[in-house]
Amino acid sequence: MTDTLTAVPTLPHWIGGAETPSSSDRTAPVYDPARGVVTKRVALASTQEVDAAVAAASAAFPGWRDTSIAKRQQVIFRFRELLNERKEELAAILTSEHGKVLSDALGEIARGLEIVELACGFPHLIKGEHSENVSTGVDVYSIKQPLGVVGIISPFNFPAMVPMWFFPIAIAAGNAVVLKPSEKDPSAANWMAALWAEAGLPAGVFNVVHGDKVAVDALLEHPDVRSISFVGSTPIAQYIYETAARTGKRVQALGGAKNHMLVLPDADLDLVADSAVNAGFGSAGERCMAVSVVVAVEPVADALIEKLTTRMATLRVGDGTRNPDMGPLVTGEHRDKVASYIDVAAADGASVVVDGRGVEVDGEADGFWLGPTLIDKVPTSSRVYQEEIFGPVLSIVRVASYEEGVALINSGRFGNGTAIFTNDGGAARRFQNEVEVGMIGINVPIPVPVGYFSFGGWKQSLFGANKAYGPAGFDFFTQEKAITSRWLDPSHGGINLGFPQNG
Repeated sequence: MTDTLTAVPTLPHWIGGAETPSSSDRTAPVYDPARGVVTKRVALASTQEVDAAVAAASAAFPGWRDTSIAKRQQVIFRFRELLNERKEELAAILTSEHGKVLSDALGEIARGLEIVELACGFPHLIKGEHSENVSTGVDVYSIKQPLGVVGIISPFNFPAMVPMWFFPIAIAAGNAVVLKPSEKDPSAANWMAALWAEAGLPAGVFNVVHGDKVAVDALLEHPDVRSISFVGSTPIAQYIYETAARTGKRVQALGGAKNHMLVLPDADLDLVADSAVNAGFGSAGERCMAVSVVVAVEPVADALIEKLTTRMATLRVGDGTRNPDMGPLVTGEHRDKVASYIDVAAADGASVVVDGRGVEVDGEADGFWLGPTLIDKVPTSSRVYQEEIFGPVLSIVRVASYEEGVALINSGRFGNGTAIFTNDGGAARRFQNEVEVGMIGINVPIPVPVGYFSFGGWKQSLFGANKAYGPAGFDFFTQEKAITSRWLDPSHGGINLGFPQNG
């Protein structure tokens, strides 16, 4: 790989409505994963630069909060139209920095657009309630108001979609945003900031600061930041939750996953094999909802493995701009970490059925390549089973019964997503009731809820009470006031020192 410090541009921050060159001399390389070369560098913010972004958001917040619902809605509609018109441009940015194939990048944008479209209908979702004459001449009603300045910290695997899980709702509700995207693929954030400006969003309502732990900690500890939204690994999610909560902030911190697919003997194995390949190797397995463990209720494992290997042999790995099935991993360091699990599996007694190392690719030799990998008979004591690998490694665990499979899933520390494949409606209904997981698919391998439901798991897959987007998102980005009102007329009863009673 090539890391040239000269002759590549440095991506600046976006503060107060414009690109803002960094005053810090710290930068990080941004790679094209299919070529293994540095295409730009990204500024790493100092604490002072985070302060400047929060100050810009704080200054913009009162005016945006007081902007009428109708005018806010017009800006969001315009952003939606611009995003839909230019999605191919954004997809190309995602592919160039993350490595996912163009079709997958367009799919990511489509799922982000769902939340933008949900936000277009926000007036209905931030309505209060009204009860008349709860006591004689007394009305009680509620209103929902924005929090203020909100922070968003997003991961590398979905540089467009995950920020769009949060900022359209936050902005619709009247908040001002400071986004800290992943430094591995940061350009999408600036592109979306410029789109917001073109849509008519006032300067300072949407800001982007790039950076590492310095920027993250500055957001977590800043007294003027009212909430933090985060998606990433469980250790970091827990750190963010504990740090931000300690400073009095609202937190929604979505952590890691180890998603299981339970396959019953009556399942359609062709559907299972297609689904497992799609869900295990799409986006090179760099999805928090990827299927990483197939739990096969015997006697289906051998037949399923045969179908899986047949399909895996047809997958084309290469540069995402050349229309392959799967692209590279995001960095060389991450590729090496994922590949190391294959050795761990072999040492732990598992059978490596398909080894993705050394895969033939349609791309440059220095790209961050690892082909689809299939490992059978993985011990549940192995790190390959216990840890979130976040790459194209699919494990097979064999069990003797439905009950053993559910017990295995429920014994894990994660509870993000799971799926069951069966033609037995009773088994599926029992599964959805008994499994201790937040998002469930029935013959659906990646059960990401549509925008008007909410996304989030159980256990160590979610820290904080609030899931992402949907009704939970609007609850998170607003705070409710309850008002008890009496308009007196000349016949009021005068002074009464008794305890107030309804009547």
